[in-house]
Amino acid sequence: MNKTVYTFDPSHVEHTTSGHPEHKGRLERVWKVLEESGLSGRLTRLETPEADMEHIKVVHSTRYVDHLHYMVHQGLSYLDPDTYCTQHSLEVALRGVGGLLNITDAVLSGQADNGMALQRPPGHHARPHAAMGFCLFGNVAIAAKYARRKFGLERVLVLDFDVHHGNGTQEMLYDDPNILFMSVHGAPPFYPESGFIQETGREEGEGFTVNVPLLPGAGDETYLSVFRKVFAPLVARFKPEAIFVSAGYDAHWMDPMAHMHLSTAGFDAMILELMAWADQYANGRLIATLEGGYHVNALAHSVAHTLTLLQNPDTRLEDPFGRYKDGEMHAEELINSIAHFWRV
Repeated sequence: MNKTVYTFDPSHVEHTTSGHPEHKGRLERVWKVLEESGLSGRLTRLETPEADMEHIKVVHSTRYVDHLHYMVHQGLSYLDPDTYCTQHSLEVALRGVGGLLNITDAVLSGQADNGMALQRPPGHHARPHAAMGFCLFGNVAIAAKYARRKFGLERVLVLDFDVHHGNGTQEMLYDDPNILFMSVHGAPPFYPESGFIQETGREEGEGFTVNVPLLPGAGDETYLSVFRKVFAPLVARFKPEAIFVSAGYDAHWMDPMAHMHLSTAGFDAMILELMAWADQYANGRLIATLEGGYHVNALAHSVAHTLTLLQNPDTRLEDPFGRYKDGEMHAEELINSIAHFWRV
C-alpha cells in the first residue's frame, strides 16, 4: 500500500462562470465521488498555500503576470476567446500551483510515495506570455522545473494524456534536455492545432519532445499500444528520476469536447503503465495534476480510479460506464511508423 497524497482546495469555486465547460462543477463532482467512496479520508490531503511568484516566473514572463494582476481586478473578463478570469482567479490558480508543489515536496523528499493535485484551472495550454485554452499557469512545467531546482534531479519525465496537445507545456520545455516531454493527443487540426510528430525540441532540447497525434476514434488498445511501443522504450533510455503526469480525462468516449473512445478502464491501464515506469526508474515517484475532462461523471470516476490505483495498484476496479459501444479505430500502422521515427 502506497502513501498517496492529494490536494483539493474548496476556493476553486471562485474561478467559474456560467455556460463555460471549465466550471466549478467539474471538481465539485470529483469531490462528491471521493467522499462517497471513502477515498477522501483514506488518502492524505495536503494544504494548498499560494505559490511564491518566483516559481511562476521561471516559466512565465513578468509582463504576463502583471497583466493577469490587472485583469483580475476588472472582475469577470476574458484573457483570450476561451479563457476567463474572475477577481479571485489569480488566488485560485496560485493555490493550485502551491498544492502541486507541496505534493512535489512530499514525494521527492520521501514523505509520500506518489500524489495527485486536483486543481483548477488546468495548465497545459498556458503559454509563457499568455493565457490560453482555459489555462492561466503552466502548472506541470512549473512543478517539473521546481523539482529540478530544489531536488537536483537530472532527468524528469512529463507525460500528457489529455486529448488536447499540451502546447504550453511543450513551449516551456522545448529547449530543455533534462525534461523529457511526451504527449498523446488528438491530431491537428484538432485544438490547439499543434503536436505534430516533427515537433521534437529545439537546440539542446532536440529529441526531448515526443508527440503522438491520434485520429478520432482511438481507444483503449490504441492508447496502450502507444505507451508500450513508443513511450516505454524511450523512457527506458531516459531513465527518469521522477515522473509528472498531465492527467486530462477528456479522451473519454463520453466527453463532449472530443471524439476519442477511451474508457475509464483505459485510463486505469495508462496509470498502471506509468506506475510501473516510476517503480522501475524513479523509486515510485509519480506526481499527477488534473488537466481536462468535461463530462463530470466520467471525469469524477476516472479521477477516483486513478487515486485508488496510486494507493494500491493491485485493486480490482469496475468501470462504471464500460467501453464505447461501437468499438474503436485502430492505428497500428501509425504507431509503428512513429516508433520507427524514434528508432525504437
